[in-house]
Amino acid sequence: MERKLALSNEILMQVEKPARYIGNEVNSVMKDKEEVDIRFCMCFPDIYEIGMSHLGIQILYSMFNSWDDVWCERVYSPWTDLDKVMRERNIPLFALESQEAVKNMDFLGITLQYEMCYTNILQILDLSQIPLYAKDRVEDDPIVIGGGPCSYNPEPIAEFFDLFYIGEGETQYRNLLDAYKENKQKGGSRTDFLKKASQIPGIYVPQFYEEEYKPDGTIKARKKLHNKAPDTIVKEIVTDVSDTYYPTKPVVPFIQVTQDRVVLEIQRGCIRCCRFCQAGQLYRPVRERDVEVLKKYTMELLNNTGYDEISLSSLSSSDYSGLNDLLDFMISDCNRHYVNISLPSLRIDAFSLDVMAKVQDVKKSSLTFAPEAGSQRLRDVINKGLTEEDILNGAALAFESGWTRVKLYFMLGLPTETEEDILGIGDLSNKIATVFFDTVPKERRVNGKVQIVTSTSFFIPKPFTPFQWARMCTKEEFIEKAYQTRKGIMSQLNQKSIKYNWHEADLSVLEGILARGDRKLAKVILKAYERGCIFDSWSECFHNDVWMSCFEDSGVDMDFYTIRERAEDEIFPWDFIDCGITKEFLLREWKKSMSGATSPNCRTQCQGCGANRFGCGVCFE
Repeated sequence: MERKLALSNEILMQVEKPARYIGNEVNSVMKDKEEVDIRFCMCFPDIYEIGMSHLGIQILYSMFNSWDDVWCERVYSPWTDLDKVMRERNIPLFALESQEAVKNMDFLGITLQYEMCYTNILQILDLSQIPLYAKDRVEDDPIVIGGGPCSYNPEPIAEFFDLFYIGEGETQYRNLLDAYKENKQKGGSRTDFLKKASQIPGIYVPQFYEEEYKPDGTIKARKKLHNKAPDTIVKEIVTDVSDTYYPTKPVVPFIQVTQDRVVLEIQRGCIRCCRFCQAGQLYRPVRERDVEVLKKYTMELLNNTGYDEISLSSLSSSDYSGLNDLLDFMISDCNRHYVNISLPSLRIDAFSLDVMAKVQDVKKSSLTFAPEAGSQRLRDVINKGLTEEDILNGAALAFESGWTRVKLYFMLGLPTETEEDILGIGDLSNKIATVFFDTVPKERRVNGKVQIVTSTSFFIPKPFTPFQWARMCTKEEFIEKAYQTRKGIMSQLNQKSIKYNWHEADLSVLEGILARGDRKLAKVILKAYERGCIFDSWSECFHNDVWMSCFEDSGVDMDFYTIRERAEDEIFPWDFIDCGITKEFLLREWKKSMSGATSPNCRTQCQGCGANRFGCGVCFE
């Protein structure tokens, strides 16, 4: 088919990285639009380099395009330079493959990976010339569908979406697209389709529900506006991850992207029960991919992309039972082809260091530990399952093996945190530096010293975690905690070996509001967008003062969403979604955390979270 670029050469020469907008990359899929029934545009609402690094979109893109009747294309947020040009010249946002306007598609699917992209969703809709509110859309407008981790509390952005897909995309999309085709053939309306869609498992249609509020602002009840709409939306889950779709010909970008390598997903879920971690709860139960299947994928992926690095994707790679077998295969093959193996999300223990020694014999860059809290007491509260002894032993083994740079990740503002816990961050950083000097003789010290990079982020109580009842700190409290941490580090004997970084407090507060918010936030998000807020997760683009004025002018109280501890029986905005684990289990864990009691991991002992109802994974090993 003939393909004309949506942007002229003159415009492409004006903007940073024109390759973001031209498409036609290796393995991208071109089809004849006259020969397909459904055109689906898949969107990651951030720049190309970040969106292209997202495995979820690669899976759905590849799966959709394997169907003869569907053509799936991609779109990302235009960076601020092109955004300005498109508005000035009234150029509608376009899909990369066909270079045609997004507004001419049947579906616009937007992945929701983090809360700070919410204004970018409005940028995408606005530049596409699609009405921002779902209620204002007409028959010719695309069906706007959201999915991804933030769809587990879709309420702050619910009014901008026609549908949400809750859970893993491989299971119900075919049924959804068939329902759309059938509705179209019968001459049904947009509303007819939404009614049909609401009957498909995992599909949530926001306009069929509304909330009733109590005088104190909490939710009194949730009312259905369409009698056949389900009371509860149960998440969709792939029960056999070895026998499901996987993209062995992913699109290869022209320019360097954030994760510029082949990604091999080895398992879904996590056996660890960290109480702050949303992903660990949402993706239960753990389901492993068969080692032989992964070996086959490895060779196909490398042959089909030409990459020289492969990354094993998982929430906790060390817990994958076939890791040694897989690595032995990869090392013998990848080393022959000069391919690097990258292993993120390893626990720092003897097994993991042995694994790393196998794959990183050339470049020992830096090791990452995530103690999360500065004291053992607080690590027990969050159920981290990591003792100080584990951390120091891991550090000693690492230093003996030649590593000299260690990154440490902590959280500030965790429930029950005291000044002692905060000062423990500097103390632990210092102890790790001491281990280096005790372990590595002077003659073996490259550059003479060790570098410890200690980073703190601020705790955000996320939906579907045991900490969803917790209060969140104010911006001032967060800044004070970061100051105390810095002071604690400065007082250490090895302070010259320790570098301290901390996250922005006002950004964390806003993320907390958006993560636990309800539909009242839609007007705030819209106001912020209208006042120029986009790319809020980029510090150079984030304007906290603008957001503050939007809350004030909308009459929305920020503190209601953050600093208030929730009552045990409060109805949360996300309670109508069933993520597979019960609220009773989460409440039980919340109470255990308050007494500092720990829970074993899923392989050691079942905690009765409710995920065994799916009949798969670690629950049935």
